Amino acid sequence: MKEIIQEKLNEIEVRENIRILHCIESGSRAWGFASPDSDYDVRFIYVRPKDFYLRLDKTRDVIEWQLDDTLDINGWDVQKALTLLHKSNPTLFEWNSSSIVYRTTEEWQQISAVINRYFVAKSGLYHYLSTAKSNYREYLRGETVRLKKYFYVLRPLLACKWILAEGTPPPMLFRTLMEKYLDPEIRPDVERLLELKMTMPEIGEGKRFDRVNDYLDRNIEEIGKIIATLPPEEFAGWDELNEMFLGLLR
Repeated sequence: MKEIIQEKLNEIEVRENIRILHCIESGSRAWGFASPDSDYDVRFIYVRPKDFYLRLDKTRDVIEWQLDDTLDINGWDVQKALTLLHKSNPTLFEWNSSSIVYRTTEEWQQISAVINRYFVAKSGLYHYLSTAKSNYREYLRGETVRLKKYFYVLRPLLACKWILAEGTPPPMLFRTLMEKYLDPEIRPDVERLLELKMTMPEIGEGKRFDRVNDYLDRNIEEIGKIIATLPPEEFAGWDELNEMFLGLLR
């Protein structure tokens, strides 16, 4: 599959007249709990020729290349990416820390070396808590639940715990978060859920795991209260990001 992905990336560069700076795997494969039939969530950052950025008639700053049962490929223009980095967008930190890298460049490594300076803890906390709350509310409140959605609540909650303790962007791998911040009393249930997720083609619905639900209820409330007490944080300035962007165009 890696060879197919490289071929797709080459095709994108030629047809779109871009250069890919960094390309990684996102989603369940990067989080470490892919199902046997999980698709490949390929994400990339690209740059266009300099003249494109000087035009009055802009095109979209996103390339949505392919979406089917096997491949989900899309990317962001580096101008969009750096603008979102200034706002401490959690997606950029996740793409930067993915352990599955399909392609990278020296230019991206320069960005990567300073990317954590733009992490704002409170912004990340709000993002991950909101993700956890919405998935919990939509999928896990009934007697019968969509079992795989437990990970779409557990991971962001553990990410919040990481940010509160470490003050840095959380790692991609669920196992790393789990080993450090998951409460021991629900570990057997989560290990069972992991086994189901990683060995079955598609986890369907099943009886809810009451101990896990109690844990989620308690932690969503507790983390929300903690975030509400945190003081505002300032975002970093633009100068360094502007210089990096201009350097790419030179």
